[in-house]
Amino acid sequence: MDQHDLMGHTINIAWFNVEINDLNKFIALIKGIKDRGVSQGHEGCTIQLLNAQGIAGEKHLLQATLQALKAFDKNENMAKDLGLEICVRASAQRQISRALKILGVKEGKNEICVVAVDCDRDVLNKIEEVLGTKQDEKLPVNENTLKKLYKISNEELKSVGNIEKVLIERSALLNLEI
Repeated sequence: MDQHDLMGHTINIAWFNVEINDLNKFIALIKGIKDRGVSQGHEGCTIQLLNAQGIAGEKHLLQATLQALKAFDKNENMAKDLGLEICVRASAQRQISRALKILGVKEGKNEICVVAVDCDRDVLNKIEEVLGTKQDEKLPVNENTLKKLYKISNEELKSVGNIEKVLIERSALLNLEI
């Protein structure tokens, strides 16, 4: 997992290709890993799984995670859970249901991005045991998929520069909306 330090937090990001046969069982398994970590004294550990097809790159994800952490620090979070706040910020949506529609994992074949905040190596190893071999990096961004998913016009893309910058900008704009 790629590790980053932001605002005194350790952020780990990893990409996986996973076949999910039973979504509820799969989510319970990941929650169990997190809960075991908490019971072993790692209270701050947050694990969020995201549909990697909706992520424009690592900078997009780091920016969303940073904004989520800041929102919790300032009591301006939209979700009660840091993982969901990361999802909301990465999707640039105010509505949790819309964010999950865009970035939620589904049954079947998935390219998944895992964001782990303040989790120890034990928890990270268990995630890798469940999800299998991690990818060295995210598969190439499918710009057409992202344009469709986020309703990004060619004009917006051209004015901002690239798809990752568009999504980072949109995520940042959530802070300005009333």
